[in-house]
Amino acid sequence: MSGNDARALARSLLDLCRSRKLMIATAESCTGGLVAGALTDIPGSSDVIDRGFVTYSNAAKHDLLGVENATLNNFGAVSKETAIAMAVGALENADVDLAVSITGIAGPGGATPGKPVGLVHFAVAARDGRISHREQRFGAIGRSNVRQRSVVEALRMLVELARGPKPPAKVKPAPAAGVHKRVARSPRRVATKRPQPKRPVKPKKT
Repeated sequence: MSGNDARALARSLLDLCRSRKLMIATAESCTGGLVAGALTDIPGSSDVIDRGFVTYSNAAKHDLLGVENATLNNFGAVSKETAIAMAVGALENADVDLAVSITGIAGPGGATPGKPVGLVHFAVAARDGRISHREQRFGAIGRSNVRQRSVVEALRMLVELARGPKPPAKVKPAPAAGVHKRVARSPRRVATKRPQPKRPVKPKKT
């Protein structure tokens, strides 16, 4: 995958989101803001991109995205659970419709048992409740290549999410046929009793 692939995907994503009036936030760890950079490198992206969170440390993931310390301690920063928590956290901390997260081991160091260099977890979340996770094992292809391929994968996931069900537009329902709009009435007047005519008093017989 080349930089041209990322640029083409970024342009397609922006056009799609623009047509559907969707806003995006990013939450990145191992890519250090490259996804947000690929999107904002294209003129006019400000009507789609709201913000990007670069949360490289566990403390940043917790402070900026609300990832629970228990999640980080039990599953690790590079995990499905953390990736999902990052995406949801980005969604909750920005006024957007879609969010993507990336957390992985770009190398050359950082590998642990069961988590080799090139392992990257991705997650996307939508305001309507849709959440998707993906795990990629790119292998020891070099730090730059892992990061670049991660950008492309994240953009692909965002495109897939953006093509999903479109949020219902907030349109006022039209009045039913034959039903007229109610006209505001003036305050109701208090009815007053009309004085009754006095009857002639008959003289009493003596």
